[in-house]
Amino acid sequence: MIFGKFLFESRFNVKHLCLSVLNICLVFPNSGYADDAKSKPAPTRDLVENMQFIQIPGPNPIITPGPDGAWDDGVTEASDAFRDVGTYYFYYHAIAEGSKSYQLGVAHSPGPLGPFKKHGDKPILEVGPEGSWEATHVACAMILKEGPEEYYMWYSGYGSNKSWDIGLATAKHPLGPWKKHEGNPVLRDFGYMGGVVKVDGKYRLYSAYPISHIGYKGDYSPLSLAMGDKPEGPYVKYRDNPLMEKGNFGDWDDGGISEAEVLYHNGMYHMFYGGTELFGPRLEHVGYAYSFDGYEFFKYAKNPVAVRQVSPNTAALAEVHTIIEPPFIYLYYTLRPALHEGKKNYPWVENLGVEVLVTQRPFSLNMPVINLDRLAPGGKTSLDDSPPLCLGHIERVAITVECAYESNATKPVQLHIVSSADGLTYDTSDLYTFELDLQCGQTARKTFELDTKVRFIKVIVENRDKSESVSNISITASLSG
Repeated sequence: MIFGKFLFESRFNVKHLCLSVLNICLVFPNSGYADDAKSKPAPTRDLVENMQFIQIPGPNPIITPGPDGAWDDGVTEASDAFRDVGTYYFYYHAIAEGSKSYQLGVAHSPGPLGPFKKHGDKPILEVGPEGSWEATHVACAMILKEGPEEYYMWYSGYGSNKSWDIGLATAKHPLGPWKKHEGNPVLRDFGYMGGVVKVDGKYRLYSAYPISHIGYKGDYSPLSLAMGDKPEGPYVKYRDNPLMEKGNFGDWDDGGISEAEVLYHNGMYHMFYGGTELFGPRLEHVGYAYSFDGYEFFKYAKNPVAVRQVSPNTAALAEVHTIIEPPFIYLYYTLRPALHEGKKNYPWVENLGVEVLVTQRPFSLNMPVINLDRLAPGGKTSLDDSPPLCLGHIERVAITVECAYESNATKPVQLHIVSSADGLTYDTSDLYTFELDLQCGQTARKTFELDTKVRFIKVIVENRDKSESVSNISITASLSG
């Protein structure tokens, strides 16, 4: 279940022509409002095909299933990524362990890479009453803003109709409360909800349909389109569906493609999508496709643009959703680890992750590493508390640590930097050891430069004071290239 949100603005850098072509072809809007304006003529395919992407794994996982007993303690899967008024929202659908129903939730963050905080302890959109069209599942949310307090959510529901139908909900804020449209479903039997764009006053609704199409692996599907004059429809399915199919035999996506959000801006339609190979387990990468008319889509010749092997212990980057802020493209997705101690009721563990694509050099990316409210006297974080930082495309690294000392503190906080060649097994001795200046009763902050060519690092923080705790601990890595 896959969709996202693009935010485009143009850039050009003669020195780095190939990397900058993206900023000519994909010009990002500055808000999450529906884009209903005609703009510059679309570029040629040759220009689009000159685009290049640098992949940097995020601080994964950024969202995990809830604690035992929570509504989302089973598996979590990506629904939509959305930015609004300086806040980032990550919508997801989840199942409680022992349940068979997907329901919708949301987490929010002041930054694109987190830390994300889940909103409330209940779903923001629940399944309908017994016997209804959405009695079994609600999933695959897609958000569109059309006014200061006018938000639309399209979503997929499954129930008495025995098909995945499309519903609509409205709210005055991204966190809700969301009110379901009285005339739901607005479209019968149209698969997993993807993206909605508004062009020339018409709503184009893209989805993954038909689900498990002939020749497709699992529940993968081709891309299809329906159109309507209002958010609630009525919608008419496009006569020449599907618009885009899986790859040919031997291609990286010959097993199938995931549902994907399509965005329109500056005369082009853009889509990042998940794909899998025909044989073997569901190992998914991310590809890019584009269109000049919204009907005929072309797959980027150098696909995939993000591969699972770059991010440690990753089997799949699935159900991708996107926010773009040049020179960065943030890919939010369902993260399936390759190795895990999964809950026995599920065939795999599913968290939520983020990957960054960089479109030009030079760049500097701030990545959150550790955020703790408190570290007990003598306490020390573990390797599992830190995400792996991939330095494959990074030329300079700086680590900034901040924390609040108690007034009676006697020893400073110590930082341990450990390295790894594969991102899975880490050295037992420190690559670097740093101390944060002791400032009793105050908040201390210090940045440490790293001169290293190792592939992966993790950060461990230690409170060497045996009698006093430290609080409001924040560690951020600045990655430059």
